[in-house]
Amino acid sequence: MTRMVPGRGTVTEQALTLTHLVQHLEDIADTAETSRSERREQLVAWMAAAVEPDVMDHFGNPAHKEVLLPAQRESARAARQLTRLVLMEQWHVGDDATDDVVFLVSELVANAVRHTGARVIGLRLRRLPGCIRIEVRDPSRALPCLLQQDETGVGGRGLHMVDRLADRWGVDLLPRGKAVWFEIRFPPAQAQT
Repeated sequence: MTRMVPGRGTVTEQALTLTHLVQHLEDIADTAETSRSERREQLVAWMAAAVEPDVMDHFGNPAHKEVLLPAQRESARAARQLTRLVLMEQWHVGDDATDDVVFLVSELVANAVRHTGARVIGLRLRRLPGCIRIEVRDPSRALPCLLQQDETGVGGRGLHMVDRLADRWGVDLLPRGKAVWFEIRFPPAQAQT
């Protein structure tokens, strides 16, 4: 069974970018802790953290087959690094699009770690005609849902960001668990090697 959320529009419409997301998160963050420029630098450093050269040797290539990650907070970082390696070095996707995909992968992995009670989470990247599809699998059959957002809170925004940045997203129920997925369309030159 597939539950799908239709895309927000066409490729020609103005898309929400990572820059808009950073701006929104900055607007709601507590300004007493750090300045706006410090928060922006922290987020950019988090997104572009140096990729460990052996991360793919350790986990495998999620573009070839599903890789298994331990259900720990640190796995979001490994998922970001694996995704960045595949998109930039193998599929030659541009920086902005890569940043969006890496951010969304991190959100889905973090949600799986936080909300499913899984011991292992699967990550799979697939290149389809005109788009890239990312799947995060976990053993829970509980469906994710878009909750009412608290404008003053910082948490609970991950799935809303998936809904806003991805062209399509949904859930495939599996015999044992589910796969939460999203797709982002690219012009053909960006999605091909």
